[in-house]
Amino acid sequence: MTEHRPIIVVTGGNRGIGFEICRQLASRGAQVVLTARKPDAGQEAVKQLSAQNLSVQFHPLDTTRAESIAALSEFLEQRFGHLDVLVNNAGIITKEEASGLEVKLAAVRETLETNTLAPLHLSQALVPLLKRSKAGRIVNMSSGMGQLSNMEGGYAAYRISKTALNAVTAILAAELQDAVAVNAVCPGWVKTDMGGKNAEREVSQGAAGAVWLALDAPRDFTGNFTRDGKVIPW
Repeated sequence: MTEHRPIIVVTGGNRGIGFEICRQLASRGAQVVLTARKPDAGQEAVKQLSAQNLSVQFHPLDTTRAESIAALSEFLEQRFGHLDVLVNNAGIITKEEASGLEVKLAAVRETLETNTLAPLHLSQALVPLLKRSKAGRIVNMSSGMGQLSNMEGGYAAYRISKTALNAVTAILAAELQDAVAVNAVCPGWVKTDMGGKNAEREVSQGAAGAVWLALDAPRDFTGNFTRDGKVIPW
């Protein structure tokens, strides 16, 4: 990607797909900044990766709080002076999830706050640092459940949030053309706390698509929705 070790921020990196993305990126030589809302969970994740001889550093980040985003931006500015990749992985499915006819608007708002508005806010805050990279990239962790071309019922808040995240992806890709590549990725149905044990795919498979976009995709590959390195319909 670039001659130096790429500097990559991963949100929600303490468990599940986020943790595996950090692991795969660090094993490829990237300088990974693993972020998590809970410092204890983040520090424990870094400890686990250190036990595998992988060097990852932790920085606390609540993606829904402006001051937390500002603190991360300031840390990156002072420590590195630029950023190569932002992986917007942090996401939620609330316990109040329901069908479109029954879901409470409070649950929709809460889901949008983390799954859509937080990635938008983080991108806005970190784009100045990404523009200083020779190959700046934003990777948004989306879902096939947000595909308008294949929309179904149920999990309405989550679906709406991921469809909206796809719109954010396309908007930023258009606005950052020739400056920062912006893509969305569907990890598939993955065996995590969120996906459950009946899911079809291993965590390593779910993470691989985001890692490909972060390190291996062509520099001019932007404005796409992908799964396993292939473009899929919005």
